[in-house]
Amino acid sequence: MSDAQAALEAIGALPDVEIDIGAAAIQLARVDAPEADWRDAMAHLSVLARGIAARVATAGANAADRGAALADLIAGHHGYRGDTVAYDDPANANLIRVIERRKGLPVALGILWLHCARAVDWPAHGIDFPGHFLLGLGGTGSQAVIDVFAGGAAMDARGLRGLIKAVEGPEAELRPGLMRPMSARGVLLRLQNNINLRRLRVQDLAGALACTEDMLRIAPGEAGLWREAALMNQRLDRVTAALHCFDRFVALMPSGEAAARARAAIDELRARLH
Repeated sequence: MSDAQAALEAIGALPDVEIDIGAAAIQLARVDAPEADWRDAMAHLSVLARGIAARVATAGANAADRGAALADLIAGHHGYRGDTVAYDDPANANLIRVIERRKGLPVALGILWLHCARAVDWPAHGIDFPGHFLLGLGGTGSQAVIDVFAGGAAMDARGLRGLIKAVEGPEAELRPGLMRPMSARGVLLRLQNNINLRRLRVQDLAGALACTEDMLRIAPGEAGLWREAALMNQRLDRVTAALHCFDRFVALMPSGEAAARARAAIDELRARLH
């Protein structure tokens, strides 16, 4: 585990454009599944990259055709699919287990799609759609918006409207900001947040804290994560750790109501140490 966490810290020092998203997700998966064969998973990423490279000439430059080539490789040839039976299974958010089982959450599957697209220099990014990760794929013509959970189904405005209503209710409508692109780091954090939320749901606070600490290894500049870690440490009565996390939060976000509350918590915790 220490090797995996050291790798995550190295990723945390990289600019976003230099992050190998597939390899980073496997390092995150190693922490939660240290017994799993992560090297085999890494080898599979190479297989996927070679597979899409063999389809580049046929796919051409059109975004929709590129999406079809990715779907043919990932969903068709390798049989990846969304887990509609046991959606909340933690294995669906662990990329090693996703590779072993050929099924997972939308964001975990999306990482495989992003890995393949970037292997052949196709412009691609995650889309931070509420409740359901989507993929944006560039090329000639309009951007292709793809539901990787549904095997690579192309999403038009009607499909997106139906999706937002399914997530937020029948009165919801498409609005500005729903399709904003995600950074590689943002995609990895969304993947881990699935694990975090599931642990909190079963009141595994220590497990959620461990997940948050791994998120901070790859994203040490995320102020909100430092605050979450501080509050969890505080609830677990880990005073020194809570102080450290609150201090980091305030250093990154020195003004505002949240910073004022953090300073009050720091004063209270320091008083407990004396």
